[in-house]
Amino acid sequence: MNNRLVINYTPGPTMLHRLTGFTKVFLFIAMTVAIIATYDIRILIPLFLINLAEMISMKPNYKPIVIMFAITFVTVTLLGNVMLFLVSPDVGFNNIGVTNMLWQGSGRLYLTKEFLWYCLVIFVKRTASFASVMAFALATTPSEFASGLNKVGLPYKVCTIVSLAYRTIPDIANDFINIRNSMMMRGVELSKKASLWKRLKNTVLILVPLIFTAFGKVGNIANAMDLRGYGKHRKRTWYAEHETSKWDTIIRILAVILLAAAVYYIIRYRIIDPWPARIWCPWADPNEIVSVNQIDTVFFMKWFKK
Repeated sequence: MNNRLVINYTPGPTMLHRLTGFTKVFLFIAMTVAIIATYDIRILIPLFLINLAEMISMKPNYKPIVIMFAITFVTVTLLGNVMLFLVSPDVGFNNIGVTNMLWQGSGRLYLTKEFLWYCLVIFVKRTASFASVMAFALATTPSEFASGLNKVGLPYKVCTIVSLAYRTIPDIANDFINIRNSMMMRGVELSKKASLWKRLKNTVLILVPLIFTAFGKVGNIANAMDLRGYGKHRKRTWYAEHETSKWDTIIRILAVILLAAAVYYIIRYRIIDPWPARIWCPWADPNEIVSVNQIDTVFFMKWFKK
């Protein structure tokens, strides 16, 4: 199952795999805050390269990662940018503050350098976030994730729910395959021989037995936890959590530095002395940037200005 899913259920052999759950969760939080805090491509690219290096160092199965990235790229990036161009071609000017026309179409359709730059920055930001999530998922088991969340401050009951949710994914996948094979043996066509619409309609029929099977397993798990006295004490220990190592200390120090740098960037360059526009652009002169209120750029706000 580890070869088919990005989620790991057994600890890996690399240095990142051997970190404690708290270190992994804290590093992921620091990386997420740093990525969310900025639209500056000069910062986003190094963050993406760091997460990419983490992924490569763990030597994962690249097939599911590439498939998920391809689906995200087509549905979110390509289709999203096309719809954005049709609905709001002035999004580049709204976020950068200058306009350099590349193509003028009929009506409100036009293409600017700033629109392409905006799409590039958003793509890099999303890719950096995707790489951060993949690196964290590859390095962390569900038990380590739960113990790390508990160390951060979440109640251990909530952390247990998160761990069980992750551990249920392969069981649901196996149940789906078993139910599908059973239905095919009974004559329900789910192979490539049938049309796409027929396969989709027949696949929906799998959901009902799959849901009932999942509820049955949830009941069994709940009864087993009650019989073992789960929730009796205010705190609990975690089997997956182990003593901190030298690398845990180093990574935590780096995560603190990254988190402090992100907070400093927000205060210094977003509040005290912000760039005149929302997104930094290499050819935009700060003296020529036109400040735009981001609330006014929301498409339905234009209805009230008519």
